[in-house]
Amino acid sequence: MKDPNRPNLLFLFSDQHARHVAGCYGNATVATPNLDRLAAEGLVFDNAYCPSPICVPSRMSMLTGCYPSQQDCWTNDDFLASDRATWLHAAAAADYRPILVGRLHAMGPDQMHGYAAREIGDHSPNWAGIKRHNLGVLANANDPYRASLTASGIGQSAYEVKDIDTTQAACAALDRFAGGADAFCLSVGFILPHPPYVARREDYARYATSVGLPRLPVPNDEHPWLAWWRRDRGIAEATDEECLRARRAYFGLVTRLDTMIGQILDKLEATGLARNTLVVYSSDHGDQLGERGLWWKHTFYEESAAVPLIMRWPGRLAAGERRKQIVNLTDVSATMLDALDAPALPNASGRSFLGVARNASASWDDQTFSEYCTDAVPAWTGGQSVRQRMIRQGRWKLVYYHGYAPQLFDLVADPDECRDRAADPAYAEIRAELTTHLLADWDPDEIERRMRRRRADKDLIGTWAQKTAPGDQYRWDMRANQNRLDPTLP
Repeated sequence: MKDPNRPNLLFLFSDQHARHVAGCYGNATVATPNLDRLAAEGLVFDNAYCPSPICVPSRMSMLTGCYPSQQDCWTNDDFLASDRATWLHAAAAADYRPILVGRLHAMGPDQMHGYAAREIGDHSPNWAGIKRHNLGVLANANDPYRASLTASGIGQSAYEVKDIDTTQAACAALDRFAGGADAFCLSVGFILPHPPYVARREDYARYATSVGLPRLPVPNDEHPWLAWWRRDRGIAEATDEECLRARRAYFGLVTRLDTMIGQILDKLEATGLARNTLVVYSSDHGDQLGERGLWWKHTFYEESAAVPLIMRWPGRLAAGERRKQIVNLTDVSATMLDALDAPALPNASGRSFLGVARNASASWDDQTFSEYCTDAVPAWTGGQSVRQRMIRQGRWKLVYYHGYAPQLFDLVADPDECRDRAADPAYAEIRAELTTHLLADWDPDEIERRMRRRRADKDLIGTWAQKTAPGDQYRWDMRANQNRLDPTLP
């Protein structure tokens, strides 16, 4: 017989949803009624961050509760080792059967990483070195290229089609769980609102007049690495028309994502499962959306590194409250395990904040990190390797750029991060203290050596994949004709 006190878990995980583009985070323009409803019935975390502002390392760190440098998984062509324990392994140890519907974005032969079953799968191949997925008329619009702005506006991307399939499969899974004897553990992986910045006509039209140009200009004292990044990626020449199209489409994609989440939440209610289900919503990182002349992720500004985080657990957590504590996706996995009464991951850095969720005054160390490291091989790097790390501690954020000066922001006095205090002698002591914490267990030179060693292995495996065509597991059937770009008219 099913234990009525044993909770279910529904983990909703999107891709590239900027925290500030949600009604429950104060955005009066975007329509996110379902996320807002979830927030009103649960808890909103105002200071949640990603472990890395790019997809694969952030997602793999969420699985393991470890930062990228702790598991040698830094960039989008890195494999997570199969013997690295994930929160799914721990959930299964507590007699749950973890199931994934939709996106995982893991590279290599292990496409489960602790999940017992998987549906829909990923749109992209499991292996580097082989032909990538075909976006047709939207080619390169999903990556950090100028094409993401030029090929933007009204239309359809295969990513949205995939999420429709994911939503339907998630609802069907909930129907099956409703008649089951065991508590469920279901993850639903969306790819929206990840670029291409292309939305269906009705979603775009909703924002055709209400979404304007970015609010924050390029700083007069722009950091030299960020200035190089804008020039190299071709976005320094972005036109107002391109920016408006991309931003309006992104808002439309967020609303479409919200609609799909609403369908899943409605199914959860209709099956009678909602009252004993912990629902967690978050995203792997944000999107700059043109603020400060920047697009996509790859930075540690709040638009990129901050993520939405909402939890609802009827009768177990308060409704309509907010938490100011600084948390990370590495902590989210630890918290979900705590809620399921599952064993903690033995080598994780992530900490359960379930006590904070239950009590706003519970003890918590307000400090977290995020990392961005890549070698110069991926085409979009512009031939420049990167080793960067952020620390957020209390009101302060320090960003370390290896080979460049750092940035230091006071997020209480300067929430828009417009006044870099790193070179100000009045802030020398706090800069030194944060730098010491940031570098205490993180050596950029050693990381470069480790990345170089891994690159030799990855290049050889890429050649092997070219020669042997190993095929993909859990691959969604994406077709070029699922992508279209329509004339952007009123």
